[in-house]
Amino acid sequence: MFGALGSLGGSELIIILLVVLLLFGGTQLPKLARSIGEAQREFRKGGDDESEKKPTA
Repeated sequence: MFGALGSLGGSELIIILLVVLLLFGGTQLPKLARSIGEAQREFRKGGDDESEKKPTA
């Protein structure tokens, strides 16, 4: 899950989070997190549907 983030240290993650906070503001972060979570759920559900449709030999 965090393969791409594995090379980032704690200070880099804090800087990224601060930039996101500045860009979106404190009031928009819950909406952003909710939409990301919903998109992730839909992506997983779509992946599960694809694996069920494949015929097995």
